[in-house]
Amino acid sequence: MNTTARLPFLDGLRTAAFALLIPYHVGMYYVSWDWHVKSAAPHPGLEPFMLLTAPWRLGLLFLVAGVACQGLSARRGLLATWRDRTLRLLLPLLFGMAVIVPPQAFFEVLTKAPQLLPGDGGYLDFWWAYLHGGRYCRGQDCMDVPTWNHLWFLAYLWPYTLLGALVAAAWRWPLRALRLPDWAWLLLPIVPLALARWFVFPHHPSTHNLVHDLYNHVQYGALFALGWASRTPLAAGLWPALQRARWPLLGAALASWALLAAYFSHYADQPPPPALLQAQRGLWAAFSWWAIAAACGWAQQLFRTESPRLRAASAAVFCFYILHQSVIVVLTQVLKPLGLPWGLEALLVVAATFAVCALAYVLLRRVPVLALLTGIQRTPRSGVPSAARTMGQFTTISLTSSLSSPAASAASNASSERSSRGDAPLTQRTSTSRHSGL
Repeated sequence: MNTTARLPFLDGLRTAAFALLIPYHVGMYYVSWDWHVKSAAPHPGLEPFMLLTAPWRLGLLFLVAGVACQGLSARRGLLATWRDRTLRLLLPLLFGMAVIVPPQAFFEVLTKAPQLLPGDGGYLDFWWAYLHGGRYCRGQDCMDVPTWNHLWFLAYLWPYTLLGALVAAAWRWPLRALRLPDWAWLLLPIVPLALARWFVFPHHPSTHNLVHDLYNHVQYGALFALGWASRTPLAAGLWPALQRARWPLLGAALASWALLAAYFSHYADQPPPPALLQAQRGLWAAFSWWAIAAACGWAQQLFRTESPRLRAASAAVFCFYILHQSVIVVLTQVLKPLGLPWGLEALLVVAATFAVCALAYVLLRRVPVLALLTGIQRTPRSGVPSAARTMGQFTTISLTSSLSSPAASAASNASSERSSRGDAPLTQRTSTSRHSGL
C-alpha cells in the first residue's frame, strides 16, 4: 500500500470544512439557538440554512482526522505519533484555553450576567479570575472556567489518535479488504450514527465534556475510526465508491435536509408523534452521513491535481480554526453600538473575521513559539517525505493506488427532549465546551 503519495482532494476537503465554521458561528449570533453572545434582534429564518451543515460538519472533520492520523501512525510508529499529536493538539488547546478563549467567556458574562464580573468589571480583572478557575452561574445555567469552548475538537481528537495508534501498534493480524458494493458504503455507516441517535442521545445528550459525553464519543469516534480504516485494506473501497455515487449522495443529502427543516418548522411549537420523532432521529443520522459522503465524493472530483494555493490554504486553516470564534465574538460586540442592519452586520463580521485571521496567520507564522501554539506548521518534519507534509493538526495522506484520486449542552439537550420540538437541532450550542451557558 502506498503511504507517501499525496491526495490533493484532502486539502480542498479540509479547507472547505474549516471555512464553513466562520459563517456558521456568525449565524449562531443571530438565530434563536443558545450561544455565547446573542444579537438583540434574532432571526430564526436563518435556522433552516444553519441546519444545512449543523448535523455533519464536525463529523466530516473527525473522518478526515482519522484518515490523516492513520497516515502519521503508519509512517512514524506509536511513540512518535503520541509525541507529535500531544505537541500539535494539546499545546494549542492549552494556549487557546488560557489566551484565545477568555474573550468569549468575558463577553458572555458581560452580556448575560454582568453583576458576576470580578473587580471593576474590566477584562484584565476577569482574565485573572478566569485563569484561577471558578464558576459563573445565572440560575441553573453555569459556566466553569477555564473552558475550551470551540476548541473541544482538539480535546477529543487527542485521545482518539492515541487510542488509534495504540491499537494499530498492537494489531498483529492481516487486514482483508471488505469487498462491498457501492450501496453498502452509502448505507452501512449510517447504522452506528442512527443507533447513537435513537438509543444514546435521549439519555446521554451532547455536553462537550470529555468525560461525560457518550453520544458524541459514539458518533465522532465511529467516524474517526472509519476514516482511519479507509487508509487500510479493510475500507479502502470507501473513497472510490463515494466518488462514483457523488450525485445520488448530493440529492439524498439535500432531500434529507429539506425534510428535517420542514419537521423542525412544523413542530416548533407542538410535540411530534413519538413514531415521527424516532423517524426524525434516523433521518438526522442518514443526512449526516450522506452529506459527509457527498462532500468526500465531490472533493475527489473537483480537486484532482496539486494546487500551491490550495496547499497554502490548507496549511492556514488550523490557525483560523483556533482564532476564529474569539474574533467573531469580539467583532459582534464592537459593531453592536452601530445598530447596523443585521444582514450587513453579518457580512461585515464574516469578511472581517477572515481578514483578521489571515493577518494573524501571516504574522504568527514568523514567530516560531507563537506558530507552534496556534497550530501553524512552519516547515515539514524531518524524516517525512516532502510529498506528505503535516499541516497544522492534520497530515496530508494517501491511499492505495487503486483509488480514484450542533451540539447542545447537557441541560439544553435534556430540556429539548421534553420540549414541544421533540428534538431541537443537535448543534444549538455547537461551540460550547463543558458548561451549559449563562
